[in-house]
Amino acid sequence: MLTGELKNKIDGIWTTLWTEGSTNPLTNIEQVTYLLFMKGLDDGELAKEADATLLGLEYESIFPKDKTYLRWHVFKNLGDSADMYSKMVQEIFPYIKNLGGKEDSAFSKYMKDAIFQINKPSTLQKVVAALDSIPMEDRDTKGDVYEYLLSKLSTSGTNGQFRTPRHIINMMVELMKPTPEDIIIDPAMGSAGFLVSTSEYLRKNHGDLFLQAGLKEHYHNDMFYGNDMDSTMLRIGAMNMMLHGVDSPNISYKDSLSQDNIEKDKYTLVLANPPFKGSLDYESVSNDLLTIAKTKKTELLFLSLFLRILKPGGRAAVIVPDGVLFGVSNAHKTIRKEIIDNNKLEAVISMPSGVFKPYSGVSTAILIFTKTTAGGTDDVWFYDMKTDGYSLDDKRIAIEPNDIPDIIERFHNRHNEIEKSRTEKSFFIPLKEIIEKDHDLSFNKYSETEYEEIEYRNPKEIISNIEQMEEEITEGLLLLKEMM
Repeated sequence: MLTGELKNKIDGIWTTLWTEGSTNPLTNIEQVTYLLFMKGLDDGELAKEADATLLGLEYESIFPKDKTYLRWHVFKNLGDSADMYSKMVQEIFPYIKNLGGKEDSAFSKYMKDAIFQINKPSTLQKVVAALDSIPMEDRDTKGDVYEYLLSKLSTSGTNGQFRTPRHIINMMVELMKPTPEDIIIDPAMGSAGFLVSTSEYLRKNHGDLFLQAGLKEHYHNDMFYGNDMDSTMLRIGAMNMMLHGVDSPNISYKDSLSQDNIEKDKYTLVLANPPFKGSLDYESVSNDLLTIAKTKKTELLFLSLFLRILKPGGRAAVIVPDGVLFGVSNAHKTIRKEIIDNNKLEAVISMPSGVFKPYSGVSTAILIFTKTTAGGTDDVWFYDMKTDGYSLDDKRIAIEPNDIPDIIERFHNRHNEIEKSRTEKSFFIPLKEIIEKDHDLSFNKYSETEYEEIEYRNPKEIISNIEQMEEEITEGLLLLKEMM
């Protein structure tokens, strides 16, 4: 978690940009991200150079030796704001966009139409100084800084997408336990939160993968995939991945639901929070998705997509609006039936409606399933999350009650849940019963409330007691009068 001091510094940067007149949060995040990337790139080069010196090896930097001002540690010390601004616009930003002419690099692909939009030399100098004062050597702090920047996006996007809270993303990654061999995709990636969290999980739990050439190569080049239709978010997502140490993420400008997306049986893990509403070009939707469920609802089409792009045995943890769990339309019933009857549904985790505030008050759930194409659903595990460690209002203030650690612990020890009563917050429901209830997956459909029997006193007894008290009050008043 960021300290109050670090948050104040980021807020100060935000205020500086707004004072300049830049009031678009996405633009501001993008501009600050460019500078963060420049800083991170130079920090990485300095570390590599130090290692090479220590080992007595030669190292060729990506920065030219005759233009040291392209590097953050030199650039930040340029005293003249006009000189700093001129070098940024004319040389540094164009260089960074192409990473020294490597036009096919993971970064430069998404930077071709990028524009540097900090328009005043004094503003640039202030922002550079502020960013340089934020210690981001620690990977977790860097992630927290970026997450806090993204929290400035206080409204959902035009296609119904909004930022998934980082602690929810981390929970889903912990539930799925990615492996170094996985091939992972978020087909509606936004700022790449799921991919970043997965990369951090692997670094923490499978750090030895970097000692094996094949796995290391896979991690940097063939493990992470993401699609989005917002070029700004693609740039932010690509930089987010690279700032978290993934050299070449496979990030594409692509409508995942369209005919142009022909991927099938490719991935071993899907982690996603697809858009629930917004614009949809129904005519361009892939026909094979419509064969499963003919609908214009993006959340249902994405579920069809996940089943198509996963390899047999591939797993998915995805966020869906509550309507997916109990909707009565043919499309809702069909997609639930497809997941339950023809694949393996493992868990349904209901989340409270405040999880996505202030963006949206929609109630959501997490579906966890495995693609089998041959059934396999047995007993389905249900959990009713009441709190996620934050208040469920627009302020989302950190609080002590938090079901997330309990969810992770219970999910990974589901064998201990078999005998759980339906009056508890988690329990199993057999496949037969789910089918009997029209494949309904809402928690309340199966939970039972335990009522405590309360015995009330006889009304005549209550009236008698009232009359007695009234007599005592009257007697007391009479005594009081006699004493006066």
